[in-house]
Amino acid sequence: MANIYGYIRVSSRDQNEGRQITAFQGLPVPSKNIFIDKQSGKNFDRPSYKRMVRKMKKDDLLYIKSIDRLGRNYEEILEQWRILTKEKRIDIVVLDMPLLDTRRGKDLMGTFLSDIVLQVLSFVAENERTNIRQRQAEGIAAAKARGVKFGRPAIPYPDNFQEIYHDWRKKKITLQQAADACRMPVSTFYGKARKYENIF
Repeated sequence: MANIYGYIRVSSRDQNEGRQITAFQGLPVPSKNIFIDKQSGKNFDRPSYKRMVRKMKKDDLLYIKSIDRLGRNYEEILEQWRILTKEKRIDIVVLDMPLLDTRRGKDLMGTFLSDIVLQVLSFVAENERTNIRQRQAEGIAAAKARGVKFGRPAIPYPDNFQEIYHDWRKKKITLQQAADACRMPVSTFYGKARKYENIF
């Protein structure tokens, strides 16, 4: 007897999968057969997805909300689709795209149309991912041009730094002792010492 599965993916742990779960309501998907991953769609190295694929067998049915929930890498989406439909011989239904329902049109024309739609949507998913990265990079560059600082604020030089620095340089104290006296890690003290030398 064929089993019915649902696959849900959100990009990070703080994102809510509720919208995708709601989309499965009214469908004959047992709750035990809904698999959820909370990580990026850049590849298919996802624990729940891999566990689900291992359980699937011929004639099983998989529901996903949209093609980008399956993944965002164009070539890998196509490869996984081929594995699922051609090797595992399961059916897939993409709820947001009725044309991507492998239960329909099992003839050559139906398969051909489904493959074309899949390739277009997979390309769009990856292209959007690329555009997001580009917009992020442009936003960071623009912010830097405006003087916005990224990362943790620099630790200020302590009041006694100059005195401790000279004692360290004169080998009166060790690097570790100098760092301890300034209440900072050795690497931080050394980095500040190098900057101090360049300034003065």
